[in-house]
Amino acid sequence: MMGCQVAPAQLFYDFCLDDHVPADHMLRGIDRHLELDSVRAQLKPFYSATGRPSIDPELMMRMLIIGYSIGIRSERRLCEEVHLNLAYRWFCRLGLDNKVPNHSSFSKNRHGRFRQSDILRHMFEMVVERCLAQGLVGAEGFAVDASLIAADANKQRSVPGSKWEAKEDAGRSVQEYLAVLDDAAFGAASPVTPKFISPSDPAAQWTGAHKGHAFFAYATNYLIDTQHGVILDVEATRAIRQAEVGASRTMLDRTENRFGLRPDYLAADSAYGSADNLGSGLIKFTARR
Repeated sequence: MMGCQVAPAQLFYDFCLDDHVPADHMLRGIDRHLELDSVRAQLKPFYSATGRPSIDPELMMRMLIIGYSIGIRSERRLCEEVHLNLAYRWFCRLGLDNKVPNHSSFSKNRHGRFRQSDILRHMFEMVVERCLAQGLVGAEGFAVDASLIAADANKQRSVPGSKWEAKEDAGRSVQEYLAVLDDAAFGAASPVTPKFISPSDPAAQWTGAHKGHAFFAYATNYLIDTQHGVILDVEATRAIRQAEVGASRTMLDRTENRFGLRPDYLAADSAYGSADNLGSGLIKFTARR
């Protein structure tokens, strides 16, 4: 006789999340080396002493780590996946009955507490310190390069750079751009007026670097140790070569000041120019074509 699966009517269940996460799951490996005790201490000055308890900042950090590790770029989708996936719940220390934060909480904290406290930079450097302690950074040679990140800006609503001007009631992104006009990574990167500017996100650079249709973008600059491919520093700039060269100088200096590391040689695209352009004092500069 053919069987039929019927859900049993039970009042109580004996369920342990740890039993349902495979021993070789990637998140178990990350969890073994993850230390987030300092997150609350770092963020404590940015929370009020009164009012209702906030969302645990460690929970949001663990969710962001999942998003980065698994490749989930949408915060809305990230919240949905954590709600459904048992391994994600286990990693976030959420029981079956615990609620997942609303996706809007990430946006509010990114533009508020996370930025003011520089907590994401703190976490990044904490990971680099763990890599150093495990001998994963040789520090003999570094490589530098930039990746384009498409901006959330509608090119159909752009205006010629010569005709753009900030309005008095401009939004947050415009105000932030005006605040960094003298920053070498943004407004002062080049005296050339951009061909087009997005009124909603003027810091985004109009670029055709992919040899296809031009679009608005930012550049994410990476400084990488060549021994094991560990990212030692990262800096966001406009998607323009002058800003990327300046970011390379910033990352080299910051890595030396923060970790005491100065490489013997630096590998970079030929467009970065020479070691003199980077102002790095390197023993050897290797330009890749």
